[in-house]
Amino acid sequence: MIEVNGITKKFGNLTAIQDITFQVESGMIYGLVGYNGAGKTTLLKTMADVYRPDSGSVLVNGQPVRDNPAVKQNLFLVPDDLYFLPYSGMEQMAAFYANFYPGFRMDTFHRLADAFGLETKKRLSGFSKGMQRQAELVLGLSAHPNVLLLDESFDGLDPQKRAIVKNLVTQYVAETDTSVIISSHNLHELSDLCDRIGLINGKTLALDYSVEEMSHSRCKIRAVFAQEMSEEYFNGIPHTRFRQDGKIISFSTAENPDVVTKQLQSLKPLLVEQFPLTLEEIFLEEMEGTDYDFSGFFTE
Repeated sequence: MIEVNGITKKFGNLTAIQDITFQVESGMIYGLVGYNGAGKTTLLKTMADVYRPDSGSVLVNGQPVRDNPAVKQNLFLVPDDLYFLPYSGMEQMAAFYANFYPGFRMDTFHRLADAFGLETKKRLSGFSKGMQRQAELVLGLSAHPNVLLLDESFDGLDPQKRAIVKNLVTQYVAETDTSVIISSHNLHELSDLCDRIGLINGKTLALDYSVEEMSHSRCKIRAVFAQEMSEEYFNGIPHTRFRQDGKIISFSTAENPDVVTKQLQSLKPLLVEQFPLTLEEIFLEEMEGTDYDFSGFFTE
């Protein structure tokens, strides 16, 4: 189990992340989302002891990660900014990691490389960005860590390779009870892959829900009326992100959708429908400044 307790990280006068606390149980895949620069990479690197936190702690199975080689030998970070030894191929990198990770298995390494169709003797500098990301994931899984941190690991992958990554990570967790944290902008992939989702917004953890909880926490309501209805008619009904298209209105709510629908009935709609919000819609609702007025951008 991973415990992140009140982590704050600053770079000079800039606070990158502030007072972040959450837990990832063994056998859980935790998705970390947020806009570019929100602090996802900083958080993952702090968890891996690449960065030192200004306050707070990270524990793995009750043991601190900081300055703890025994814990870090079972923790693998696949960073967004990949680095390989100069002029090395996957074989050289496998030998390098095998010296540090006691659980590294060459048979796993070769099977995974074959699954991705990667040539292990070629120089990694000649690989595309997507191939390099696949190579580092192969190396990470071959180390058989108890904690796997994946930073934007879907970036640069085609749909087939994304499916392979999802299946491999899911299978690895099922067989080893590993804790996995994966950051990504691919919200659809996370909703299908993860057990729990955390959203970093404003340097803090704005949301921390299981995917099941999240699907029941918000709802979209759509209603059709005989005449056009302005938003003022709905002032007594809890709602956000109100939209109107002629006689059709839609909005989201965090309240009990059945109660909200009953309130709507007093306005005599012709039709009322309920839809669960997608992960992307919830993400947009929680982010600051997602609604923009683009009118007049292209006229004088």
